[in-house]
Amino acid sequence: MTQTVPIPTRAKEKAGALDANAKTSLPSYRFLGIRVNPLTIPELNLKIAEAIARDERWIIANHNLRSVCLFRKDAKFRSFFELAKYIHVDGMSVVYLGRLLGFPLKTWHRVTYADWLSPLLADAARLKWRVFYLGSRPGVAERGAAILRHVHPGLQMETAHGYFDTRKESAENGGILSRINTYQPNILLVGMGMPRQEFWVLDNLQRIRANAILTAGATMDYVVGAIATPPRWAGRFGIEWIFRLVDEPGRLWRRYLIEPLTLVGPVSAELAKTYSRRAFRRFVSRAASASEEVE
Repeated sequence: MTQTVPIPTRAKEKAGALDANAKTSLPSYRFLGIRVNPLTIPELNLKIAEAIARDERWIIANHNLRSVCLFRKDAKFRSFFELAKYIHVDGMSVVYLGRLLGFPLKTWHRVTYADWLSPLLADAARLKWRVFYLGSRPGVAERGAAILRHVHPGLQMETAHGYFDTRKESAENGGILSRINTYQPNILLVGMGMPRQEFWVLDNLQRIRANAILTAGATMDYVVGAIATPPRWAGRFGIEWIFRLVDEPGRLWRRYLIEPLTLVGPVSAELAKTYSRRAFRRFVSRAASASEEVE
């Protein structure tokens, strides 16, 4: 179930030159329990423009291999994705899994924030969309925003760090929500790491006033160089994770070397079902053809 919530207290913004009202049929692929939409960067920008033009509140989430593992074992994490309007692919591993299970995902359907942030903010600067970034350590988001305003002249961007008491009724959480809602962003980027960022959005969704809510991970840490950005060619071959593991082995070894093993059983089971269905369809098709020949 997705949630589309109008924001009645704010006048509608123009989506600018982007054709936000274009009606297109968007597939939704389901495998290993997850749902993903095969979206490219231009298509994602159009979806954000549509949310702004409609003055609605949409979650635009993403799946990578870590989120697939978390999704299968955490009910609250699954609840977040049930509320997402769209879910794009953030990891070649998900592209490969989808292909293995018979879905026509392409390499260009893999959209990471390392690749998406610049074109997203270019449109935001051009179309006067307001952007709020919540996340990273104190000082990191502010430095990142200064860099991004320089790269994208005219960009309207405010920030708050992600080191606060995220309990729903805490004073710090209330203060963060007040800052966001006073600014009235068209785009809210929440970069507090998975699953903390998803839980925060889920807990506070009804109190957030933003058109597009995006879970952005360590986006600003890459902008300021606090985390090394892997070579962009590595992403196309699905080996970006190796560079990240070498850079942060203590933090990431379990995520990249142990967690994926929990998917071996589910992937094997789904493969068996997929290919047994294909075999049955081929049998039925051949039987029908044989029957027509006899007649």
